[in-house]
Formats: sequence, C-alpha cells, structure tokens
Amino acid sequence: MLVQNLAVLVLAGFVGYLVISKVPTTLHTPLMSGTNAIHGIVLLGGLVVLGLGTEGVLNKILLVLAIAFGTINVVGGFLVTDRMLAMFKRRPESQGDGASSRGDRS
Repeated sequence: MLVQNLAVLVLAGFVGYLVISKVPTTLHTPLMSGTNAIHGIVLLGGLVVLGLGTEGVLNKILLVLAIAFGTINVVGGFLVTDRMLAMFKRRPESQGDGASSRGDRS
C-alpha cells in the first residue's frame, strides 16, 4: 500500500510539473487565482479531518503542517491576484489647471 501511495504521489508531481511548465508566463497569475478556490476546498477538508479526530501524533502534526502551508498558499495567492488586478485599474488624473498637462506655456 505504501509503494502504491508513493507511486501516485510521484506521478501526480510529475504530471503537475509538466502541465504547469507548458503554461505561458502571462497566464501563471490567473491560473494561480483559479487554483486558490480548489486549494481552499482542500484546506476545509483538512480542517474537517482534524476536527473529526485522527489517530497518532504524527498524523496530527502532518495535518496541522499541511493546513498551515495550505493557508499560506491561499493567502499568498489572493495577495498576488489582488496586486495583478490593481494593475488594470485606472489611475486618478491629477487635478491641476490643465496647462501643464497639455503642454501650454503662456
């Protein structure tokens, strides 16, 4: 059973690397934004499993570490997404007499 689980983990990592490496760099941030929703569901599942109780101290420690790293990933993803969306907002125009912005010199 351990060998099968390890094989699935290695294959999932390999497939994930291949999929992400084929994505153009301009799409990495939107892709990360979409995966935040999925990772939030995974985080909720981890909290449910921790709340229902697990056997063994090692399992609890690994679960708490997974929840902590998942939380860091979700928060960081939302910060990056917010920063990306801020790039598309219009900047307020300066409120002057307008002469300097048109290039008029009197």
